[in-house]
Amino acid sequence: MASSETSANNAAAVKDPASPQLSAEWVKTAAESIGISGSSVDETGCFKYVADDVTFRVKSLIQDAVKMALHCKRTKLTTQDIDYTLKMNNYEPLYGFTSADYIPFRNASGGGRQLHFLDDKELDLDEISAKPLPKIPLQTSLKAHWLAIEGVQPAIPENPPPVAKDLQKLESINPVVKSTGEKLGKPVDPKSVKGKRILKDVKLKPHTEHDLSVEQQLYYKEVTEACVGTDEVRRPEALTSLAQDPGLHKMLPRLSTFIYEGVKVNCVNSNLAILIYLMRMTKSLLENSSLYLEKYLHELLPSVITCIVSRQLCLKPESDNHWALRDFASKILGQMCKKFSSNTNDIQTRVVKILSEGLHDPSATLFTHYGCIMALGELGPGVVQSFIIPIVRSEGDRLRSILDTQPVNPIDKVSCNQIKAAFIKSLAPALRVLRRPPDRLDAYRQEFGYLGAYIHEAVVHLRNQTAGGSSSGVVAGTSLLQQYTSASNSAPGGARVMSSNLVSQLCGCLKLHRVCGMLV
Repeated sequence: MASSETSANNAAAVKDPASPQLSAEWVKTAAESIGISGSSVDETGCFKYVADDVTFRVKSLIQDAVKMALHCKRTKLTTQDIDYTLKMNNYEPLYGFTSADYIPFRNASGGGRQLHFLDDKELDLDEISAKPLPKIPLQTSLKAHWLAIEGVQPAIPENPPPVAKDLQKLESINPVVKSTGEKLGKPVDPKSVKGKRILKDVKLKPHTEHDLSVEQQLYYKEVTEACVGTDEVRRPEALTSLAQDPGLHKMLPRLSTFIYEGVKVNCVNSNLAILIYLMRMTKSLLENSSLYLEKYLHELLPSVITCIVSRQLCLKPESDNHWALRDFASKILGQMCKKFSSNTNDIQTRVVKILSEGLHDPSATLFTHYGCIMALGELGPGVVQSFIIPIVRSEGDRLRSILDTQPVNPIDKVSCNQIKAAFIKSLAPALRVLRRPPDRLDAYRQEFGYLGAYIHEAVVHLRNQTAGGSSSGVVAGTSLLQQYTSASNSAPGGARVMSSNLVSQLCGCLKLHRVCGMLV
């Protein structure tokens, strides 16, 4: 089919008899020049087909080259236009033949044929050898001169000329003058602009460099070393400075890049401690009311989401507490979405899309599922209702199937317990707001399946929780968590049994679902 279309195009291209064509004799001459010859009966038809095809392709290349010249606002076709056209159409470029000027070809005829060739002049070797040799260049040498004498720069040719005071004043008022290289009082040489095309309709924003002073560079070095270093005394001071100092706006691009690159490197190296320190830096910057972080969310948001959904954040996931980092990063992500999301940028919509894709990915690990659940739970009851509630039943069946496997993997066992706690933490406060009492156990079991009983107990206890009892829940949270973990690990069938009394006491510690940060 492709050959028929090519033939049709070629026929249309050569249909006009007035247009120039490559003859079959030319193709035959070119074939014989490279040693191809034949005595087939259909030889003339083959040469004619090749000539038509070459004519079509040459015309197409010339037309595209003319378009290149027109787009460049030129009326003269250059060799660069031909080279760019060959590259655009995936043709092999010309090798070993470049020239900026017109190359004259000479025409030679004889024997009924016409040939075009380059006129190469003959060189006389005697004349070349008789020419005098060029002068030997000067030997490389060093010359010393004074840069400054007692703080004053001497006026010698080796030193740059002093800057006028009016230019210094203008540069202090408008820094763009320095970046564009404008000079006051300097006359314009007409010869320098002769022959150059002046475009008045093009306006480019100048590129200005944001240089840090020596003090700012020292502060940046000290604060980054203190935040990710081993000195526990300096770290709180550095984080407090990041959260309260009002003069960090010039260092904000470098701090965000430091966090972005640090998360990227330490996530690959599974360095859990450094990742936690970097998230603490991010939280301190968020708490600084004098900083405008929206311009740097393209580096901060990926860093936070990476700490939430990464497959592996530490070298020993069965013992290292990477759950705390995922919880902490989820809270930071919730703060960033609430603070910066708007109808214009749709930050929360895009973040929810990323998290829901990770939650529905069958190849994702249990660590990733836990991080997605915690992060979606921090984005409000509406997100929980739309993205977490529909998958609770399927996730519960998956957890039960993993725990029913004998022998159960210790890492999977811990992960399943953490995911169950994450569902309770995210769903209980949201369901208390979204649904009206009474809460029936059979309805929860029918809707949520394996996790229905746990969620029902948590919601009921939150409804009955009094304001006075909520304060004691914080204190008892750690001990009850230890009881829950020991009871789950010692229960037959892999942590499937949990007393209702312990659930009731645990749910008391989940009041306002911020207290559940101790689940890590």
